[in-house]
Amino acid sequence: MGITFVDATVAGPKGRKKLEFLIDIGAWHSLLPIDVWRGLGIKPMHKQVFTLADGTHIVRDISECWFTFEGRRHHVPVVLGRRGDDALLGATTLEILGLVFDPLSRTLKPMRAVPIHLVA
Repeated sequence: MGITFVDATVAGPKGRKKLEFLIDIGAWHSLLPIDVWRGLGIKPMHKQVFTLADGTHIVRDISECWFTFEGRRHHVPVVLGRRGDDALLGATTLEILGLVFDPLSRTLKPMRAVPIHLVA
């Protein structure tokens, strides 16, 4: 499928920062590198266990930040990275922003909304 990167802005209590994110649709949450979340004043809220592709379990802190991409701005959950972790853009962030990854063009596109079926 190839590797696709996008530029987006994240914001916390102490400011904002533009980053290059690797799109990882296999990741649930987006991940912020340690220097970014600390610099933005983002604080851990709780811990969560994650299972890596090789079956290894790791524990990471979770928090929230503002995420802006191509005019779409939303509050999203993020994994607070540790030394050596890179910025990842995960599936939850894409869904919250109303975007979907097109593997053929390797681009992000607006999600087609599914109408809510209301029973009268």
